Amino acid sequence: MSKSRLLDLALILTGTFILAVSVELFILPYNILSGGVAGVAVALEPFFHIDKTLFANIGVLSLLAAGWAVLGKEFARNTLISSLAYPVFTTILSRHPVDLTIEPLLASFYAGLLGGVGIGLVMRTGASTGGMDIPPLILNKLTGIKVSTLVMITDALTVMLGIVAYDLSAALLGLISVMASGFGIARILEAGKGVHVKNVQIISDQWEEIKNAIAEKINRGTTIIDVQGGYTGKPKKMILCVVSESEYVSLTNLISSIDPHAFVIITDTSDMLGEGFTYSSANI
Repeated sequence: MSKSRLLDLALILTGTFILAVSVELFILPYNILSGGVAGVAVALEPFFHIDKTLFANIGVLSLLAAGWAVLGKEFARNTLISSLAYPVFTTILSRHPVDLTIEPLLASFYAGLLGGVGIGLVMRTGASTGGMDIPPLILNKLTGIKVSTLVMITDALTVMLGIVAYDLSAALLGLISVMASGFGIARILEAGKGVHVKNVQIISDQWEEIKNAIAEKINRGTTIIDVQGGYTGKPKKMILCVVSESEYVSLTNLISSIDPHAFVIITDTSDMLGEGFTYSSANI
């Protein structure tokens, strides 16, 4: 087995374990109506009185079988490891419970955040944790309805079921977990793919001096764009420059020292890929 495949396997197992910790440490003990099979297990427990860990494990394996039958072997291969590891981890953790006493609000937040981190680690490998991701994919194949729409419908039905089983406050508490999970997933998927930067656009009559100073003192490249003043109709030059957050203050001070009247537009940019950010000029 190649090193990359071993790394993927390690990430899948680590992510699945973190997700299982989220479920057994927070979601099930605190009856948090989160997304996923665990949230459904919490919502249905008052009606059927089935052990929540057992119900969630059966649900994960059943959905894996359904996904295999409808979505094909390739989908099953990408989901198999996590789907099989999940019930093993949750069963072990359920037999060694941790007596954790915190506010339900904190439990909901950390349940979602931990779960999101776990799911994100699995998704980084191109695999899936399965579970409640599968019904929308199956319905999409059978009906042609957008997956995003079906995910929203599935989440809405889970929340409505939670309201019937518990009350509105429990459902609203569950939404905190869902939002925290989305944040955790996004941060893990973004990690290592770029850096947070500032996109700076500078319009100044002293553009050439500013451009040279940026190259010499901040060691950043620039792009010069021809623009035209909307009011005066006069042609101007605009400098486009991308800098890291740590360089931003130095850049603005530099611009002010050369032209205090320069027109500067600053935009936050979540990612930047390319020379000087994700690889050096020596590599191109």
